[in-house]
Amino acid sequence: MPWVRALLRGQTVYARADAGGSLAVDEGGVEIRYKPHDGRRYKARPENLTIADPKVLPDDTCGPAEPVVKARAGEAEGAGGAGARAAAGPAGARAAAGGAGAPRKGAARGTAAAAPVPEGAVIVYADGACSGNPGPAGLGVVVIDGGQRIERSEYLGTGTNNIAELTAILRALEEVPEPERPIVIHTDSQYSIGVLQKGWKAKANAELVASLRGALASRPRARLVYVPGHAGVLLNERADALAREAVRERATRRTVYPGSPPEPRSA
Repeated sequence: MPWVRALLRGQTVYARADAGGSLAVDEGGVEIRYKPHDGRRYKARPENLTIADPKVLPDDTCGPAEPVVKARAGEAEGAGGAGARAAAGPAGARAAAGGAGAPRKGAARGTAAAAPVPEGAVIVYADGACSGNPGPAGLGVVVIDGGQRIERSEYLGTGTNNIAELTAILRALEEVPEPERPIVIHTDSQYSIGVLQKGWKAKANAELVASLRGALASRPRARLVYVPGHAGVLLNERADALAREAVRERATRRTVYPGSPPEPRSA
């Protein structure tokens, strides 16, 4: 039986699928893997899974595995071992890349990265790009809201990489206008996390930083999570590609994909 890559509470997992790429539900659950060859398999509720990449992967993508039987309420039905630690680990960072176990020191730098993803949260990946720094700048945003996916590629004109990263986070908030909704924004910008959540003094971009701080203060259920850049994290790579596309094309576009999202492209 084949596999697809899916999001489980903000992190990427391998999920069993049928030949058409739909989740394969067996006795109320879907078999998932956090890592394809660690010998452990888990079950997740289908309503907690969102297909991130509809490309159907062959059965041998994941090796033989034994079930981890101790259930963890509300998450994958795995024990408090590698899979459960990955579920509670830095969302979108090491876990999204398929890692498991205790959080790495580098990944822990993002504020509140170890907090669980709230039920029904909107998952966002935001990235910026700049050619020259300063130079032509753009941003990319990927929003996963239930079964709907939104991609935004926006050209910003002349700017810096930090301006692009900050503006990408602002656009992420704008994509979810309801202030009461939980939203988890993944960014690979330590600068953005520092000036927005760690109290770093903004020596530049003060007006933009102040605007974002105000926006986050009015959204108590919004938080930023650090994700390592260029580390194979599927949706972060997609946000980066959208940002680079904006710089390359000097253009802005916003696309909404209802239902199953399209296969992410790397460039």
